[in-house]
Amino acid sequence: MSNKISGAEILIKALIDQGVDTVFGYPGGTIMPVYDRLYGYADKLHHYLARHEQGAIHAAEGLARATGKTGVVFATSGPGAMNLLTGLNDALIDSTPVVAITGQVATAFLGKDAFQESDIVSVTLPVTKWTIQVRKPEDIAPAVAKAFYIANSGRPGPVVIDLTKDAQTAMSEYVPAVCTDIRSYQPDPHIQDSLILEAAELINKAQHPLILSGHGIAISKGEKELLDLAEKASIPVATTMLGLSTIPSDHPLNVGMLGMHGNLGANINTNKADVIIALGMRFDDRVTGDVKKYAPNAKIIHVDIDASEFDKCIKSHVHIHGDVKKALDKLLPFINDSKHEEWIASFAKLREIEEEKVINREINASTADGSMLMGEVINKVSLALGDNAVLVTDVGQNQMFGVKYFRFNSPLSIVTSGGLGTMGFGLPASIGAKIGAPDREVVLFVGDGGFQMTIEELGMIMEYNVGVKIVLLNNNFLGNVRQWQHLFFEGRFSATPMLNPDFKMIGAAYGIPAVDVSHRDQLDKEIEKMAAHKGAYILNINIDPTDMVFPMTPPGAGVDEIMLSEHEYFKAEN
Repeated sequence: MSNKISGAEILIKALIDQGVDTVFGYPGGTIMPVYDRLYGYADKLHHYLARHEQGAIHAAEGLARATGKTGVVFATSGPGAMNLLTGLNDALIDSTPVVAITGQVATAFLGKDAFQESDIVSVTLPVTKWTIQVRKPEDIAPAVAKAFYIANSGRPGPVVIDLTKDAQTAMSEYVPAVCTDIRSYQPDPHIQDSLILEAAELINKAQHPLILSGHGIAISKGEKELLDLAEKASIPVATTMLGLSTIPSDHPLNVGMLGMHGNLGANINTNKADVIIALGMRFDDRVTGDVKKYAPNAKIIHVDIDASEFDKCIKSHVHIHGDVKKALDKLLPFINDSKHEEWIASFAKLREIEEEKVINREINASTADGSMLMGEVINKVSLALGDNAVLVTDVGQNQMFGVKYFRFNSPLSIVTSGGLGTMGFGLPASIGAKIGAPDREVVLFVGDGGFQMTIEELGMIMEYNVGVKIVLLNNNFLGNVRQWQHLFFEGRFSATPMLNPDFKMIGAAYGIPAVDVSHRDQLDKEIEKMAAHKGAYILNINIDPTDMVFPMTPPGAGVDEIMLSEHEYFKAEN
């Protein structure tokens, strides 16, 4: 009796052997053999039918970001595979492990412009860690093992396996494959002890040290080590946007978020620090502002798993190439117990100014027509959902307000498109996050623009009863672009006003309870109802279109040149 099975079934078995139990996707002609074999494994491999391939890959990203596992997505050839490109690019920039399995025309038709043929290998190479085309069934299991090893080791990222149709239908024996090593690929580099000692010496001598905690802390599961370093040496911790949940929001050494819309203390004191310890972050331009004006007084210690980040944007004095959790483990024994009371107090003073000038104005809003501000809504929702909720945002003002006014208490609690800024990311990513973390509340803050980019994924919520709480911050504008037009383009609102549909009726069409919150007097009661509801829910909030995100470092400015409002700049003391 032959032990041979089809390549499609080999793929299914190989995925299960990798621990995969969830896959998002959309069937089509060249991936149909895989879907046919999937039919017999529904108890082991749960497939979620997205309504668009972009939704499928963003859902896979959401699952990966909320769990640390590798997300998996299926798509057919041609337009199906091409619809994954935005998600692949998003996953690459934000270091998110995703394996995409794409169907491809049969080997005999490659290069002949066959129906739905696209050269997905060439197209995806710039936006993946690795891409491979498999043409024989016996090569599928080794390719899967290698793909998962690459996707979730070192600096994680997306991988594509392009399967020709004949590879899926041809027969071969299934031989389980394991990959733990690839020649020339070193995802866990040796950390040099001499550099650890150099870094420790700088930290121990510092009078104004500052830790910058990035996404790499979350990826390496180094949250405890981060706190051990900060508490032992009494060092303030500022975070990147993707690093926000690496330290609890209420920790006394947490001084807030860095960057264009970051907190006053974190940004101002970046340029007063004498030593900066950058952990698993890449000095993105939204963090640094004008690099010529960035951290002029600081010696910079940069720890990262990806050596290409060293000196790419900001020159470091010591760069430690390695896993950030392991680097901190090595560093901690050489760090002296220290106190930096005056330095820490300077952040508190800046926080008081920000609360007076910005935060209190936002969360204690009063508008004549009863329309609401984003900050007050997010603050109230965060309090209502408690400390363990996962924040998902789309991109725009909803994102900036979301990350600033939400509270974090647990790791892996923020899912947002950071480096690419992908509108339409939020809804499918929240679905993936909830499927990956079913025991946690998952709340999506989304604008009316981004919501409509992937609104069809409400179908996934309907079909699979995914209990995402959706807070639609509806201002009938592309709000972030409107803010820039108001501040820098003399109020010419070109192509930013939006005529929106009846979102309450759309929710009803998908069987999702939806409520219009048109006046501030309704807000507390409706948030309470949403928090108590056990399934999916939509709050369509009437947001004041003139609401703007502050503080703000204008484009081209230094990180300490900050607008507190459209009329007021903060002037830092020397």
